[in-house]
Amino acid sequence: MLETSARLLELLSLLQLKRDWTSSELAGRLGVSTRTVRADIGKLRSLGYPVDARPGVAGGYRLAAGTAMPPLLLDDDEAVAVAVGLGAVATQRLGVEETSLTALAKLEQVLPARLRRRVEAVREATSVVPGAAPLDLSVLGAVAAAIRGRERLRFGYTKRGGGEGPRRTEPQRLVSWGSLWYLLAWDLDRDDWRVFRVDRMVPHPPTGERFRPRVIPEDDVVEYVVGRVSKAAWTYRARVLVHAPAAEVAAKIPIPLDIEVVDESTCRVEVGSADPDRLALWMAQLDVDIEVIDGDGLAAAFDRLATRFRRAAGGAS
Repeated sequence: MLETSARLLELLSLLQLKRDWTSSELAGRLGVSTRTVRADIGKLRSLGYPVDARPGVAGGYRLAAGTAMPPLLLDDDEAVAVAVGLGAVATQRLGVEETSLTALAKLEQVLPARLRRRVEAVREATSVVPGAAPLDLSVLGAVAAAIRGRERLRFGYTKRGGGEGPRRTEPQRLVSWGSLWYLLAWDLDRDDWRVFRVDRMVPHPPTGERFRPRVIPEDDVVEYVVGRVSKAAWTYRARVLVHAPAAEVAAKIPIPLDIEVVDESTCRVEVGSADPDRLALWMAQLDVDIEVIDGDGLAAAFDRLATRFRRAAGGAS
């Protein structure tokens, strides 16, 4: 059984993971009685943590926003700096994006309204590199909190064609690729895995429904998500014979593709794009010999590209 001080810290951490906990749930996680849980809640309140309680069978506890910052050893300026800093880290490719978002979700849950306004003011006054996709940290934070708390997530979603509809999911992982964020989740209505672009999501209020994590189809989550996203965008497909070892081709191609080994120096690759001409230009950058096996559009695109290159070199001696 945890000592009192350690148990209080564990209790506080649990309250920050999700919106509502029943006394029985907390008692089970802490290995104590519900009476001890009630006493520990009282101690947290005496320390300044705003813990709300709802009576009855369906009641529970939740950590609420207070009129002042709880005693996190941070003053107002430090709390704003931490929130802005976590948001900035979440936009970088440092390998800690999801952790930063869950930490940010915990912090913003207890920020007073006046400090939330200051954080938003800093974000609105901050410029980003032109062409970068806008990042809605409130949406990312809500998604990350649902993943961390293993809580079902409901949201409105705008499809690529513009259609909108509600989704009920069990969120699994957030994956950042380029300037975009994607959510890998189990779609409860379609009974299958789906990948959602986070910038097209509008989260609904938390459901409080918990779920058990499912086994992801692939060992590498990033590879699975990137493969689903990239291939879903293809409107044109082709198969090519590449005169280079499969390992060398895989190292040069930045996205997961189906590569079949022919021999030590040759492989077959299924490729795709929204435009055969762009695909031909991209394949030419591999700097190896290529033969089109299946895909008349790609062969014609290579011919047009060769003609263009010959014209470009026409004035050279």
